[in-house]
Amino acid sequence: MKIEHVAYQVQDPAAFARWYEQHLGMTIKRVQPDPPFGHFLADDGDAVMLEVYNNPKVPVPDYPNVDPFVLHIAFGVSDVAETRERLLAAGASAVGDVTVTPAGDHLAMLRDPWGLPVQLVSRSVRMI
Repeated sequence: MKIEHVAYQVQDPAAFARWYEQHLGMTIKRVQPDPPFGHFLADDGDAVMLEVYNNPKVPVPDYPNVDPFVLHIAFGVSDVAETRERLLAAGASAVGDVTVTPAGDHLAMLRDPWGLPVQLVSRSVRMI
């Protein structure tokens, strides 16, 4: 079995999808024009998708106050520091600095413009 997608309830799915498309290289694969306005976004290898939607029956989680160690979306990148700076300029906010783990992985934690935690990672040894 393969994971097809992970879904997030967000305030403005269309704006969220545009930002992730423009700044994280995701591709919008499907848009639902009616409530809950689902948007499916694929990573650059068409291997995993995120679904974002706004279901009026349930609240949007308080992402700005969720600890990034409880929930985050991780993106593999070749240069963590450069990508971090580019995303900060595009409206993300920093959660700490770039760190290097004992295994040699480079990591940075950010929040997207809606407060959802995003991790940037460059692994010393590719995992998948």
